[in-house]
Amino acid sequence: MQLMSHPQTRLDAIDLARQRVMEEGTHLDSPAVESWIERSWRRCMSFGLTPQQNVGFDLISQARIRRIQEENRPLIQAAAAELDRLSRAIAGTRYFALLTDAQGIVIDTRGEVDKHNKHASAIARVGVDLSERSVGTTAISAALTELRPVWLHRGEHFFKSNNVFSCAGAPLFGPTGQCVGMLDLTGVNTPERPELKMLAAQSARSIENMLMRNQPAALQLFINWPGRLRGDDSDGLLSIDEDGQIVGANIHARQMIAFDHLTPHASDVFALPWQSLFDLSHKNEPFEAPLWSGLRIQVQPARELHASVCVGTHAPGALKEVESDLIRRVMQQARGNVAEAAKRLGISRATLYRKIAPPKKRIENA
Repeated sequence: MQLMSHPQTRLDAIDLARQRVMEEGTHLDSPAVESWIERSWRRCMSFGLTPQQNVGFDLISQARIRRIQEENRPLIQAAAAELDRLSRAIAGTRYFALLTDAQGIVIDTRGEVDKHNKHASAIARVGVDLSERSVGTTAISAALTELRPVWLHRGEHFFKSNNVFSCAGAPLFGPTGQCVGMLDLTGVNTPERPELKMLAAQSARSIENMLMRNQPAALQLFINWPGRLRGDDSDGLLSIDEDGQIVGANIHARQMIAFDHLTPHASDVFALPWQSLFDLSHKNEPFEAPLWSGLRIQVQPARELHASVCVGTHAPGALKEVESDLIRRVMQQARGNVAEAAKRLGISRATLYRKIAPPKKRIENA
């Protein structure tokens, strides 16, 4: 976004843009307001909304809140640590963080929310519907519609009563590439901070990668171009099951490999026998792999999960650690349901009970 040097000049330009679109019905050709904002304004008007309407920020029903939180539990768990880090980064700025589902319903919040400020306390609540049809143009609705990071300031919101907000938003993509929600950073009557768009985008990538890392898989691989592998959120990340099917890929991996469908087989991507990915990963060292495109990428094992993949290739202590990590993650995903966890692990309940039972104390003879 091209920002004006003087805050009031920018706000005046936004007001002029609103007048042209909402009152005169003309199209914009102004650097002050981006084209996606105009598109959102026009959608709001097509819904029958008017800028002068009051926004209630009403909660959905408690039954629906419980259902949505249960449906989005993997996302809530994957985002928890990053939301805590975000709250430290924005402490003292009067901005706070919101996590929503793919429909714009708030499912978690973090940060310093002024409970005495009616605007902040209205939106920073689990269960508030912040979709475009409900609250007009916002960073939430824009990120979920445009599927890219956005910045929205004051009068760029559709409803006049929302011109106290400034917000950055970034969509969140699941392992198969679908949008599963969004991350929002909002301030009330705060200075414009467009740099928060970058922060929101970086945090979104971290949440997406954690969502993938929590996904059951036989093998997970960091990928990057040769010489660039670092093993952090800037790398591509692939999840592969025991049959070689790619069951998850973050946005960087999708851009590097250019998937033509959601979950290809590893043999459709790598120009080598897909089983060799497991063999090479056992060495726990980076290696280069050819792609059918003719390019080569560098690969680093991220983690191996299923014990059947690891038998014979790890020391007993390392294998036990891998197995324990797998069981812990799957038990979390199953919310402590042993039967469900055993089903996901492909073992009996009796076997799982033995593995999670505390070690017996050794009784020494007197």
